[in-house]
Amino acid sequence: MPPELWSLYRLMLKSRLLEEAIAKLWHDGLISGEMHLGTGEEAIIAGVVTQLHEGDAMALDHRGTAALLMRGIDPVAILRELLGYSDGLCGGTGGHMHLFSREHLAVSSGIVGAAGPTAAGFALSAQYVRPGAIAVAFFGEGAMNQGMLMESMNLASAWNLPVLFVCKDDGWAITTQSDRVTGGNVNERARGLGIPAVNVDGGDIADVWEAAHSAIERARSGQGPTFLHARCVHLEGHFLGFHLLRIMRDPLREIPVIAVPLTQSLLRPAGAAWRERLAGLQAVCTAVLSTLRDPRQDSVHDPVRRTRTTLQSDSMRLQELENQVEKEVSHVLASALAQAPS
Repeated sequence: MPPELWSLYRLMLKSRLLEEAIAKLWHDGLISGEMHLGTGEEAIIAGVVTQLHEGDAMALDHRGTAALLMRGIDPVAILRELLGYSDGLCGGTGGHMHLFSREHLAVSSGIVGAAGPTAAGFALSAQYVRPGAIAVAFFGEGAMNQGMLMESMNLASAWNLPVLFVCKDDGWAITTQSDRVTGGNVNERARGLGIPAVNVDGGDIADVWEAAHSAIERARSGQGPTFLHARCVHLEGHFLGFHLLRIMRDPLREIPVIAVPLTQSLLRPAGAAWRERLAGLQAVCTAVLSTLRDPRQDSVHDPVRRTRTTLQSDSMRLQELENQVEKEVSHVLASALAQAPS
């Protein structure tokens, strides 16, 4: 059985509030570059990471904040890193995509699919020096089209490595719908390599926890890798400021920005045939329309809201917990910003 739902909700909420604080820092111009948040992935991360032991390893993708926080890494150090300070987690040089904690055997990378070989390496090491330890790889479904991930899954199967491959599938490879560029079925790919594949609802913390528990125990007992396919929604799209979501949220402001260049391209004398131009325009419109989401369905798609709904019967305890977590995150933010830049 999963641990107390309240403790899982606390972790998920803390992760959400921390990432919302990061988003504000980014919008205020205090964090440079792109920012990929994991809002919408909290149940997947919590359902797996809370079951890791000392000596277990994590290989993360470019959305590593939640996993690092839930693994016990100092959130102030994470924030200081994102702000580019030399006393950050990685000396201010890793940004938000390339983070590392030797103590926690946790590493993230912005290279799509890199979690696969990293986790395979961790697992191979565990077989020799940390028997009973496992490794976890977190990645999106777009990474399933990267050769190094498939090669890593093949080796994990051939060498019976203690790895859990966690595919966080939101149906989008940046601005491309994944099923338009992915042949076949990702679960069948894993099974074709001899790796059991399990589907889970990535918004249901209990569902994720139970599936991950079985897979982790299987790996610890020497039975090899498992592929966990978790459906989810990225509430902020691929990255903060994602243009498809901007169009959806503020069409009167955003549509004119793209309408002019699209019209110019469509009417340009030279170039592709009209049929191809219209097909391209249709693809753009389809991508925009595919991002539409009924706000009334947020409680279904959002794992934090779904978990909260389950706990609402004890409203006083829920309010107390949420107040405590808000204070904790506010303190973390104040601590990260109060220290002089170094």
